[in-house]
Amino acid sequence: MRITLGHTPDADDAFMFYGIASGKVKSDNFAVNHVIEDIETLNKRALRHELDVTAVSAHAYAYLKDYVVLRAGGSFGLNYGPVVIARKDRTVDLKNATIAIPGRMTSANLLLKLAVGNFVEKEMSFETIPQAVLDGRVDAGLVIHEAQITFDRTKFSGILDLGSWWSAATGNLPVPLGINVASSKTMTREQIKQFSDLFVQSIQYGLDNIDAAIDYSMQHGRGQPKETIKKFVLMYVNDITRDMGPSGKKAMETMFEMARQRKLIESPIIVDVL
Repeated sequence: MRITLGHTPDADDAFMFYGIASGKVKSDNFAVNHVIEDIETLNKRALRHELDVTAVSAHAYAYLKDYVVLRAGGSFGLNYGPVVIARKDRTVDLKNATIAIPGRMTSANLLLKLAVGNFVEKEMSFETIPQAVLDGRVDAGLVIHEAQITFDRTKFSGILDLGSWWSAATGNLPVPLGINVASSKTMTREQIKQFSDLFVQSIQYGLDNIDAAIDYSMQHGRGQPKETIKKFVLMYVNDITRDMGPSGKKAMETMFEMARQRKLIESPIIVDVL
């Protein structure tokens, strides 16, 4: 079966798919066409049902139809996650601030709304956010990916760590950021299970061959040194990545219920994990 597989150009995604992309992990069941886009683009493509399997923001799942969550491949923070930054020379009240966000359907955006309530959002590409903050075009910026750990601390202050906030608010549930979903329109549940098993093999291959997988990920490292990319990858390729298990599913359900109670989403969301 030929399938379209969407994932981001981010180092942790590249690491997880290294086994499949390199041909080291093979399948007689699937021929894979890789589609590489930023996460908000993948969210929108999933809404249009353009991909068989794709990475999406956990938040985006609330708006998807006919997609099943894969147990494998999730990006969950463990008491860490997206960070809100501001210029060191400014004091910012987030509830009355203009904040740059990396996409309306990103989990980071939903978590920030849960943490601080409504704010004035300004959507822009994630890699442009620190400069927008520095230039004063926004009061603060919500940074994701490796920028969570690499933002210039001589210029910026981290004023809200959403991972720490979430852990404190939920009794240390993992922070639901990214997931992988498969289309129940174009694949049977048995086919989805077969792909999920293949994906687990690819993740494990990366963990068993860390140096090679990190070297492959470096092509998507946006100029960061190898040790930084390795640190970031191993933050988000963890035990929950192999299998989100009950805690990962509960984290998603908790996020959606909190959002429903605050009228950020309209209806209860049933999280269908294969």
